[in-house]
Parts: sequence; structure tokens; C-alpha cells
Amino acid sequence: MEEEAPPPRPSVAEILAKGKAEIRVKRAGVFQRQDFIVKKGISPAGEYPYLFIDKFVDLSELIRVAEEYGLPVTAKNGNIFPKGKTSKDFAHLLK
Repeated sequence: MEEEAPPPRPSVAEILAKGKAEIRVKRAGVFQRQDFIVKKGISPAGEYPYLFIDKFVDLSELIRVAEEYGLPVTAKNGNIFPKGKTSKDFAHLLK
């Protein structure tokens, strides 16, 4: 069986406009497509968007998603920001 090619990765603007992103993640040793919902977090710099999933996802996968998609990611087991970024780096995306 041939593995299907992954769909092109949406940009940050496309994800924010749609309000969600379907992302392929590895959970319990199996690759799955999961819907990550865009939510708003509050920080001293203002509101910022982040991708949210209401499931446990390996931290290594959360780090990969945050780095590849350029947005913070939150799951039941942790919050991850792309390397070298904080909430103030994303506050301008909602203005």
C-alpha cells in the first residue's frame, strides 16, 4: 500500500481565518489526524491565539507542531511555544 502524500501545510493566517487545523500527530505509537482548534489566551501583552486539542499528545509531538506551524500549542498534558517565542510574539495576530 502506498502512503498518501500529506496535504500542504496551511499558513498561520489560513489557520486563524478557518479557526482550526487538521494536523497529523503520533499518539500511542499510531499516526492520527487530529483537529486542533484556535483559542485565545490572555497575557500581559494582550490576547494571543494558540492551537488547542483536548487530548493527551506526546510532548515531542507538541514541540514539533509548534515549530512547524509557528503557533503555540496546548494539550491536556502541556503548553508549548515555538522555540524562542513568548505570548507577546503572537499578540499582534489578533489585532
